[in-house]
Amino acid sequence: MLLEGRVAVVTGGAKGMGRAICRLFAEEGAKVTVADVDVPGARETLRLVEEAGGQGLAVECDVTKAAQVKAMTAATVKAFGRLDILVNNAGAVVGAHGRPTNLEVLSEDAWDRVVDLNLKGVFLCSKEAVPHMKAGGYGKIVNMTSLGAISPPSPHPHYHAAKGGVVSLTYDMAAELGPHNIYVNAIMPGPVRTPFFDTIVESKTTEETAAFFAMIGGQAPLGRMGEPEDIAKAALFFASDMSSYVTGTVLPVSGGLPLPRQNP
Repeated sequence: MLLEGRVAVVTGGAKGMGRAICRLFAEEGAKVTVADVDVPGARETLRLVEEAGGQGLAVECDVTKAAQVKAMTAATVKAFGRLDILVNNAGAVVGAHGRPTNLEVLSEDAWDRVVDLNLKGVFLCSKEAVPHMKAGGYGKIVNMTSLGAISPPSPHPHYHAAKGGVVSLTYDMAAELGPHNIYVNAIMPGPVRTPFFDTIVESKTTEETAAFFAMIGGQAPLGRMGEPEDIAKAALFFASDMSSYVTGTVLPVSGGLPLPRQNP
């Protein structure tokens, strides 16, 4: 197994990409802390981790709160004795159900909340994890950015700016932490079918929902939307020794986007 004996923290692990990452890591032998503000969702992910034969913890954690991040990290090390892998997956477009928000109407409060969740959270979680990785002489940090950081599909200036910041932070951390045998890479998902879309399709019929997802996926050269498991496999590559000479890399997992789909 690729992660045998490793201990991983996955933020935003209650659903979607985070849940898929937790489950795959458990199948590959890691002990997994599922960190999320959604406690019932985190517990359900933990059940799936255990169903996959793994061990783990479900910990309530708001990644924008330094005290909660510190407590979550301490709980992980207390339970498992070490911390080898951190997946900074927590993030979202907060408010307005993810609907586009033009710059002129974007409030300062909305800007702060989204930047804190998507960028400050990466900083806080990494800051707490790194001392434990240094102590163990090894670490893998996987940051989740977004294709919107370089190719925004609709106006979300706060979200896309934060995700662009994650790219820059990934490069900086990789350069700083490489001499300590700590690898830092990022995944740049394209359109992935996650609960993010639930509120968008909740009023649509089954046929309308299928057409909606086919339209989004049809924009990619591969002709489909991604699934959470597609992201989980990329995270496994970065978290395992398969990427033993890879750091400071931002990997698009996007079906070929932003390349345009061409007619055959």
